[in-house]
Amino acid sequence: MRIAVTGSIATDHLMMFAGKFTDTLIAEKLDKISVSFLVGDLEIRRGGVAGNISYGLGCLGLKPLLVGSVGQDFADYAAWLTAHGVDTSGVRTSERRHTARFTATNDETGNQIASFYPGAMSEDGEIDIISLANANAVELVVIGAGDPGAMQGFTAACRAAGVRFAADFSQQVAFLDGDSMRTLIEGAAYLFCNEYEAAVIEQKTGWSGEDILERAQTRIVTLGAAGARVERRGAEPVVVGPVKDATMVEPTGSGDAFRSGFLAATAWDLPVERAIQLGNLIAVSALEVVGPQEYDFTAAALTDRAKHSYGAEAAAEIAAHLPA
Repeated sequence: MRIAVTGSIATDHLMMFAGKFTDTLIAEKLDKISVSFLVGDLEIRRGGVAGNISYGLGCLGLKPLLVGSVGQDFADYAAWLTAHGVDTSGVRTSERRHTARFTATNDETGNQIASFYPGAMSEDGEIDIISLANANAVELVVIGAGDPGAMQGFTAACRAAGVRFAADFSQQVAFLDGDSMRTLIEGAAYLFCNEYEAAVIEQKTGWSGEDILERAQTRIVTLGAAGARVERRGAEPVVVGPVKDATMVEPTGSGDAFRSGFLAATAWDLPVERAIQLGNLIAVSALEVVGPQEYDFTAAALTDRAKHSYGAEAAAEIAAHLPA
């Protein structure tokens, strides 16, 4: 199954301030702020929802089609993705804007001052998703968090053309209103969310879980350290526990990594239990490193971990599809 992934493509610039913001900010003067912080560390990470999901799918050998808008500063990032099995031919380059960028400074107590520059992502609405899907024999379009207008446009186009799509609001769940969510969910083959996002979606749409399954065929809810749950029309929910002996280092991108594993197993026609298991395994791979695209794995190591957590039968079924 050929998968196209839309959504944000961004770089993260993360800095650490060796102090407390609260020691510098004066409550009585917050209406006239002019401060600077000397930082001692800078990490630049490749990220964005679409970039992260595509990276994981590429590592699993699926050759996903990445779709989105970037700036002329994207060359190094593109080379990285290509080297990890991602088809970047669906990426358009803006003539006016830079690639989206998230910039954050954290202090020693965990407080954060951050900003997000959408940049070229604001032009995603200019992409003809159906032409790309037809030209690349795409069978599923993942509509990830990105420019809200583009998300609506891609969804409407896929629905009208009969192209299967997955809805994944992710970071946009806080900004989308109920009407927007309802139109993005209607007709989806899959709806991805975590427990908190599931509650927000139900609250904003006014739909129960059963109502959502009348409109989306499958809802996948990640449960953090408890694993994940899949709900389908006319079937009992399937719950799979977490990977054993996982060590949390940094959580950014672990949800995107889960989606990569789940979608890869689905593309291989594995049963839903195996899809959740592989999703959990790839999520933990991201969880145990710093950065959403810094993880790597060998087929042997992933198989061993699958056997340790889910048994020999599960490991064998997953291993049969892993790239050498």
